[in-house]
Amino acid sequence: MKLFNHTSHRFSLTALFLIVTLLLGACGSANGNTNPTTTKKPGQGCKTIGVSLPETNTSYRWDNQDKPALLKDIPSAVPGSKVLYANAGGSATQQQTDVETMLTQGACILVVGPHDSKAAAAIVTEAKRKGVPVISYDRLINSGDLTAYVSFDNVAVGKLQGDYIAQHYQSYVTQNGTNNTVLINGAQTDNNAILFKQGLHESLDPLFNNGTLKNVYEQFTDWTGPVAETDIQAALSQTNNKIAIAYVANDDMANSVITALKVKNLAGKVLVTGQDASITGIQNIMTGLQAMTVYKAISKEAQSTADVVKAIYNGQDVTTVASQVTKEPVSGVNIPTVALTPVAVDKSNIQQTILADGFWTKAQICANLPAGTDNIC
Repeated sequence: MKLFNHTSHRFSLTALFLIVTLLLGACGSANGNTNPTTTKKPGQGCKTIGVSLPETNTSYRWDNQDKPALLKDIPSAVPGSKVLYANAGGSATQQQTDVETMLTQGACILVVGPHDSKAAAAIVTEAKRKGVPVISYDRLINSGDLTAYVSFDNVAVGKLQGDYIAQHYQSYVTQNGTNNTVLINGAQTDNNAILFKQGLHESLDPLFNNGTLKNVYEQFTDWTGPVAETDIQAALSQTNNKIAIAYVANDDMANSVITALKVKNLAGKVLVTGQDASITGIQNIMTGLQAMTVYKAISKEAQSTADVVKAIYNGQDVTTVASQVTKEPVSGVNIPTVALTPVAVDKSNIQQTILADGFWTKAQICANLPAGTDNIC
């Protein structure tokens, strides 16, 4: 009996020692004595990436150029990764729903080209709550919690358009007997449109202020052709068809403006600008209906985005890729940024830019154009 009691007592002491040891270990963990190298950063090791783009009806580029480039470049940068894709179809509400679905499906890095820069801030807030980094793609989301921003120098885009007008307005003013200038901007819900306008006015305000050119009509649009066409019709009516220059923020809207100018027999006589180097825009330039466009190499934008995704996946600081900063206007926070360089394109350099880069092929831009057009076709 004594032997039994002695043995039970010994086992009790052993059990007590083990319990105390475990408790001390637990306390050590609670006090942060773990190895800090085992802590993963948000998005590190992530292989499910959500990509949400803004719309399909305002520009050819989103589903036809950005989407395939991103769906190719991201898995190449992070082998074995899966990309969840959605296009918001021009709805901020739909974009929110799309991203929430992606998060439910396990997206641990988000790439978002916002339809509405302000509304999309809610996406960033929700993602941050779940520890998911957000890369703002092409358009800046108005949130100080962004991980990175990949785009072009958008003030420079507007300045390229304005500089082109400043360098080429003379013959159009002489031909039309007026210095009336119409400015048709993008959507005010798109931060890029505000930056384009800023750059444009940096170039043109000196000419407006000294009376060389006259700003007779300026409006934001929703980036669609029908609204741009309504605006140019209003401007033509207001000026009795006396217009020399039409700044138009992108090629799709420019094509609608040209349609309205044709009705008044002014197509090719008014300096019309554009952006995106769409096939229609390039063809309009080649046939003399549009003066210029701004070429943005979307393949480089997609690749830069993939590079940022790779840095996040590897647990690296995104500033190793996004070495510039953009001051987000609402929060005042500096967001790590990749800002690529846009290029002005007119008849003089289509071959050296659009064709040389393979952005479009000769067969694509010459489709349905007469042989010999612009000495290219």
